[in-house]
Amino acid sequence: MKARRALLLVLIFGVLAYVAYGVAAVSVHTRLVYPFHSQVEFSEYGFDPQDVSTDAGPLRVYKHVGAAGAPVVIYFMGNVGALRAFAPMLRHHAEAGRSVVAMGYRGGGGVPGTPSEDRLKADALAVFDALPELVGKDGPVIVHGYSLGTGLALHAAAERPVDGMILAAPYARLCELMSARSFLPACVMPGVQKWQSLDDARRVMAPSLVIHGTEDSLIPFSHGERVAAALDEAGSETTLVPIELGGHDDLFGKPGYLSSIDAFIDGIAR
Repeated sequence: MKARRALLLVLIFGVLAYVAYGVAAVSVHTRLVYPFHSQVEFSEYGFDPQDVSTDAGPLRVYKHVGAAGAPVVIYFMGNVGALRAFAPMLRHHAEAGRSVVAMGYRGGGGVPGTPSEDRLKADALAVFDALPELVGKDGPVIVHGYSLGTGLALHAAAERPVDGMILAAPYARLCELMSARSFLPACVMPGVQKWQSLDDARRVMAPSLVIHGTEDSLIPFSHGERVAAALDEAGSETTLVPIELGGHDDLFGKPGYLSSIDAFIDGIAR
């Protein structure tokens, strides 16, 4: 009897400890999803800052205006939260003659505010809607997201009429990655910002390019495969490009990465 009582007490203590761990994890998970440590504002030759009006106040974006009729790329960065880390990609788009609008994230890169899934998604739509005043929007519009930003690109493509979408290292559901690292059922836990990209992927009809490193240890290649499959099922003409031996943070310098992006955009611009 005493042994049963002791076992019951151990089980109760274990459950309570697990619940307490879950509550603590929910309270801090946004710091891991949005680790915006750098507050250095973006500064790159050829890019000008401009504020976009939103229901939460002005949002800073950086724009490069290309020639009339040139493709327009809206760029959504990863969760570094500071655009200067993605200057090489933005520079590449600009040097290819494209108009570029890069969205700042609230709470990072000198942009005031607090990031959240709902807020960033609302900001992404506001940036799309502001394209006429930002760059004219007389060429095809392509949304380009990397890592965390793929969720924003997918949401914009699901909610607005884009001409093409590029996803680099996308996740099927960010909450799955949280679960794998925390041993918690993050996708069903209240209070967790889940970023379920598959829901938006199933509503995208625009041509899509999915690029993913085969050795990505942060967001496994299988996530890119699942996103590409969901886009295919939705009717999007989707191309999945595996970057052999590519990890998560080294895609830009890998063979096939920039050439795939350029070929995709050139195909839409024809």
